[in-house]
Amino acid sequence: MWKLRVLLKPYWLWCILAPLLMVLEVSMDLLQPTLMASIVDKGLMKNDLSHIISTGGIMLGVALIGLLGGVGCTIFSSIASQNFGNDLRIRLFEHIQTFSNRNLDQLKTGSLITRLTNDVVQMQNFVQLVLRTIRSPLLLVGSLVMAIRISPALTLILLVSVPVLFIILYALIRFSFPLFTKMQSRLDGVNTVLQENLAGIRVIKAFVRAEHEQQRFDRANQEYTDTAIRAVRLLALNMPIMMLILNISIVAVLWFGGIQSWKGQLSVGELIAFINYVTQLLMSMLMLSSRLTMVSRAKVSADRINEVLDTRSEISDDSNQEKVMIRKGQIEFHNVSFAYDRADENLVLEHISFTARPGETVAILGATGAGKSTLVSLIPRLYEVNAGSITIDDTDIRMIPIDHLRSRIGLVMQQSILFSGTIRDNIRYGRPDATEEEVEQAARAAEAHSFISSLPNGYDTLLGQRGINLSGGQKQRLSIARALLIQPAILIMDDSTSALDAVTESRIRLLLRHKMKESTNILIAQRVSSIIDADHILVLDNGRIAAQGTHQELMSSSAIYRDIRQSQLGEEEVAYVQS
Repeated sequence: MWKLRVLLKPYWLWCILAPLLMVLEVSMDLLQPTLMASIVDKGLMKNDLSHIISTGGIMLGVALIGLLGGVGCTIFSSIASQNFGNDLRIRLFEHIQTFSNRNLDQLKTGSLITRLTNDVVQMQNFVQLVLRTIRSPLLLVGSLVMAIRISPALTLILLVSVPVLFIILYALIRFSFPLFTKMQSRLDGVNTVLQENLAGIRVIKAFVRAEHEQQRFDRANQEYTDTAIRAVRLLALNMPIMMLILNISIVAVLWFGGIQSWKGQLSVGELIAFINYVTQLLMSMLMLSSRLTMVSRAKVSADRINEVLDTRSEISDDSNQEKVMIRKGQIEFHNVSFAYDRADENLVLEHISFTARPGETVAILGATGAGKSTLVSLIPRLYEVNAGSITIDDTDIRMIPIDHLRSRIGLVMQQSILFSGTIRDNIRYGRPDATEEEVEQAARAAEAHSFISSLPNGYDTLLGQRGINLSGGQKQRLSIARALLIQPAILIMDDSTSALDAVTESRIRLLLRHKMKESTNILIAQRVSSIIDADHILVLDNGRIAAQGTHQELMSSSAIYRDIRQSQLGEEEVAYVQS
């Protein structure tokens, strides 16, 4: 938790004012029993009404001053804690944006959501708690001093009760900490199942698996609930035990204090004041115990947050590197190997070497799981290669600034991801300053302009979450338009026309061939008909390049390619629309 203190530095003034105002409130609270004793001994016992009125007025003024201190402390501690929480969420979000895909694979999405929400709230509450919890130790120490001042003999009773309270408090914190750790982990599981279900609810409905998913969620939710109940059950012992010790202590004070008062060693007012101070002392212990159990929960959240902040992406810019610019976009793979887990000996890609030149279209073909999408994700450094190297314009991509590298690559992913907002905003996502004409040109090249124009609000049509109000083919065309708008030196299309009919797909290919004739184009496709005219075709098989060449060369030299072509096209070659 101490590592996160740096986020409080901008709010140091509020962090100082809040405890100072709490000191003021505690000081006023400690005066009240003494003033009450004065009313009893000098007012009631001596029938002095004027003393009762004057001292009562002082008590009222002291209470108002204490009220101002308490309210001020709450206000300033809230300002500091809320801003701390805001800054912590921003820092976490920004840090997660730097993660490589491998980091995101290790830290699951559900867990990251929990850390950005629930764990940050725990830390936010902890900061406010710390700024206000000074009340408990101050009240404890102050009450003890005032009690000793009244009767050192009676204070000996506290030598028994206070150590017992501390022992109970230590035990509660020690046993509750692992339970809170497990509880947050269970909450990760609930969020993961929930996120998967919300994202895949259409698949669930289509396969009539609602009952199965309900059972999955029930299991995760029940595990979280059971762990939470065990933690809360343990903490529930705190209040009854503390109250028992508090009441026993007060009874002991009344017993022995009454004897001293009967003997004339202690006035009635002093006995009342002493009981008040003992009550304040033990209540502050009770308050402190409940606060410290919350600290154990905050410690768990702090550890989880620091785990994210301490995670360093394997992909980063070298601060000493020169700013290398991509000009032509020639890509070369030099004996590249890759595995999602660096410790895993089973490589997803193995010894990949090829060249993709500007103006060429390199197509990648292979069975599902052959490593096609993984291969192209290495070019914008979404993953880092395990061995070998990738160069663009004869420069290792690790020497090119990441932002520049990715800004020069147009990536159309296999799954079309759109964002809430207008169609126009989604198309110019990579170039927010693009003009209306440029947006329309990109849409026309992606065969999207016609369907956009048919919508009631055209380019101003609002899209739902993930573009829910569009068909699969429409979403793919918007994704293509978004990539074309940035005018990339390298265009990567990862099976991004699978939802389109053959005629629309062929028109898009013709438009792209004209519009992207100076770019390096990499195309992943499942259909041989989509890549027949590619300048170079790579056939992947189990992470290796099984064959490469043009369509005609592969038809004569590669049995794998012929098998794929035969399974899709049969004996008859499908006509392709030539430009």
